[in-house]
Amino acid sequence: MQDIELRRNDEFFLDSIDAERIPDPTTAGDFCRRFTPHHINRSQDAFDDVRWDVWKQQDRSFFEQATIEMDGTIVETTGPCKQGMDISYKGIWGYHPLVFTLVETGEVLRLVNRSGNRPSQEGAV
Repeated sequence: MQDIELRRNDEFFLDSIDAERIPDPTTAGDFCRRFTPHHINRSQDAFDDVRWDVWKQQDRSFFEQATIEMDGTIVETTGPCKQGMDISYKGIWGYHPLVFTLVETGEVLRLVNRSGNRPSQEGAV
């Protein structure tokens, strides 16, 4: 949410997205909290549908190998609302997202958001 406030006052950012203004952090936060796992999964399904259409246009060599990589990272969050966060082994409040990427293209296939104290492989299933 802090990043949104910075972007609201960044004329270069606003020009780059052709916007005069963006919502303030409290409005954006209220909007984001309305999403349930069902909504997020439906959104991911839409991305997957488009991804398949793009992949169908690739040369045959594109399909010779697909390497899926997953990696967890600690993302510190300093916001006052700590719901869903936890203290990591490093002693910071945050999340420990698990990111799945297609190595050959670098595209993110999935992101599973987890609290900050999760072991790296937990949630991989």
